[in-house]
Order: sequence, then C-alpha cells, then structure tokens
Amino acid sequence: MLSWAQSQPAPDRVVDPGAGSARFLVGAGRRFPDARLVAVESDPLAALAARANLAVSGMAGRSRVQVENFLDTRLARLAGRTLFVGNPPYVRHHLIPPARKRWLKDEAAALGVRASALAGLHAYFFLAIAKLSRPGDYGALITSAEWLDVNYGRLVRDLFVGQLGGRSVLVVEPRAEPFPGTAATGAISTFKVGTSPKKAYFASVAQVSAIGELGTGSEIARSRLVREARWSDFTRTLPKPPEGFVELGEICRVHRGQVTGANKVWIAGPHSAGLPRRVLFPAITKARELFDCGPTLSDDRHLRRVIDLPPDLAGLEETELESVRKFLGRAEKMGAKHGYVARHRRSWWSVGLRSPAPILATYMARRPPAFVLNRASARHLNVAHGLYPRERLSDDMLIRLVKWLRRSVTLHGGRVYAGGLTKFEPGEMERIRVPTPPNLLGDQE
Repeated sequence: MLSWAQSQPAPDRVVDPGAGSARFLVGAGRRFPDARLVAVESDPLAALAARANLAVSGMAGRSRVQVENFLDTRLARLAGRTLFVGNPPYVRHHLIPPARKRWLKDEAAALGVRASALAGLHAYFFLAIAKLSRPGDYGALITSAEWLDVNYGRLVRDLFVGQLGGRSVLVVEPRAEPFPGTAATGAISTFKVGTSPKKAYFASVAQVSAIGELGTGSEIARSRLVREARWSDFTRTLPKPPEGFVELGEICRVHRGQVTGANKVWIAGPHSAGLPRRVLFPAITKARELFDCGPTLSDDRHLRRVIDLPPDLAGLEETELESVRKFLGRAEKMGAKHGYVARHRRSWWSVGLRSPAPILATYMARRPPAFVLNRASARHLNVAHGLYPRERLSDDMLIRLVKWLRRSVTLHGGRVYAGGLTKFEPGEMERIRVPTPPNLLGDQE
C-alpha cells in the first residue's frame, strides 16, 4: 500500500484513521521523510503505543496522535496533499449506536449519496475520508471485502466511483490471512480524490506474497461500476464451463428470502392468537431446519408460521378483519410499525413473502450449502435462498438437480467472512457449474 503511495506525488501529510499502534504511520514516515504524520485513535492505550512507536522511530517531532473517534476528526486546511492510509476497524452495525447511524445518513446525504443503517463501521470511515479530503489527496485502505457486494456497501461503491476517485481494488483471499488469525476476505482499495478515472483495476490474490503492485489487474469501465451492484465478480476470471455443464443461473434464478424487519412480531406466537389461518404461512426461519431435514422437506408441521397480511386489508372478511386489527394494535406496541424495513414497505404490515421455491438452500455456514427439495411448499425468510427454475422442470429433474448439488457443491466459490463463515450471495450460487438437464437425466449416481 505504501509502495503504491510512493508511485504518486509525495504527500505533505499522512493520516492514519484508526491508527492502532501506528504501524502504517511509522512505515509512511520512513518513506516520506518530509511529511507530517497524524494518527487518529480512539483507544487511549493504543494511542500511547502509537506515541511510543513514533518516538522511538525518531518521528515524534513531526507527528501528532489525536485521541478521538476518526468520525469526529477535523483536519487543518493544507495547501499540499494528504495521504490517507491504514486499516479502519471492523465493527458490525449491531454495535453502532443510533446517533452514529443518524450521523452516517446525514453526512452521506450532504455528499449526495445514500447510506444504510446496516453498514459496518469501515463504511463510515470511507465516508469520513470523503468528507475530510480535498482534490489532490489520495489513499489506500485495507478493509473487509463485504462492501463490494452487500447492499449497505452501495455507499462505499458510490464514493469509490464518485468523490473518492477510486483507482483499484485488490481482494486478498482469507487463506492468505490479511487479518492475522481471522478467516476473512480483505480488500485493498486505492483512490485519488477529485479525479474521475474512466476505468478501475480489479484483481485477487490467494497469498500475501502474490500481492505485488497495486493498480493492476482487469480493467473495469467506470460505466460498468456505476451500473452493477456486486463487484467481487470483477476480481475473478472463471474458466468456461466444461462440456456438458452450465452455470446454475442458466437453469434457476436464485433469490434470498424475505426480510421481516421484526421476527418477534411476524413469526406467529402467542401474540398472534386469533389470526385467520390463511395469513399464516409455514416457512424456513432458521438454516438449521434445512440442514436437519435431509434432501427433501416433505412435512411443514415442525415449521414456524410467518404472518403475511395482504397490503390491502379490504379484501379480508369482516370476521377476519376484527382479529387482524387486534393483532396490528399489538404489533404497533411491539414497535413493528416504526422499524426500518416496515417503513420502506408499501404497507408496514405486509411482509411480502415470495412464492414457494421448488428448491431451498442455506447460504451461510462453516459447511457447504444444504440444498433441499421443497415438497412442503414452505416459504423462506432471509436465512435461506430459493431456487426458481427459469423453465418448468419435472419432479424427476428437480430431484436429480438437488442430489447433484448436495454431493458436489463445496465451500469453494463462496465469500469468507470473519470467523470462517462462508457465504454464497445469490449471484455466487448462480455461478455454480451443474450438468445440463440432459446430462442430469443421464446421471445414475
């Protein structure tokens, strides 16, 4: 990362957001002997270590350690260039207080981009840099690679193609341990603020020794970056499927299950007593339900029911409407009406379950996905994917496809997150190579 920075005009100031013990800053100080060094670190103990490291490296006179949250940092105006370099902290949205989430949305709106309250903390750091930086500044950050594909990552992707002037992304696969001791996929991104490059470079490596020079790899046009919502595909060069095989996506569309926004409300229980049976749908609400049922889900009696009311309640019978109104009163008291997901639905009370998928699949675990034939016509929440054939498949064909997927799909092809969890996004599952239907029929295994 610092070698890439050396290929740019020398900075007048180097800022390490979330500096920790200042390893990046000390390295930058050695390469840029005339630059002022600014470490921003909210942990007082880490800040003390940073001061010590800068001092013993002979850089105390030109460095400053600011003990504060980087999101609150104010940098002095500078006539020259600032280099932002480092490893912003990884914190999931569950641990970020509501006031910070409001800050994220307000600051993003001020820059003309949208932000999600589901964003991890590293997205906040990209936004803070976009806010603090000036044309001519540049940077290199290593973060979790989540932002390349997840919905909340749209904020980072928009900043990359917009204010930050993104130049390159290098994905570091988890077995290289970009974050020592943590099985997670890393992404090194470089950017030059105030520029609008017509293309960016994407690449991936499986070993740290293979990182080489940043800013190389596949050239992806800016117009394509703006158009497409998932970027990890840009780092992969997949060989053509062998003869007799196609990508699963040519046979089936893969859709993640519905988000309720408040499972405690929308999964039936004592609070929903009296609701008409026709608004209660047996559904997969836990991945374990698919792991435990084997290749076929034949019975829905053990499944919980999800409440899915119609958007227009006028279609209900009068006797049904009375019980529904009582339930909605209880749901409001439980906070269901004011949740993020409910506020963005056509009608806050209508979950909008998808139709039953002929095949269901888990998508996040430390084991390969479980593919299950859905004979029970169960619905699915966002703990599972549904596979919907693009053209009608016979029951025999569905059985053969499930059997082939169960014995052939490994963890390879998914995305690895902190803790070793492997996740298959819908697009990644659609890229699984499977035999063509005629070859499935000829498979006697």
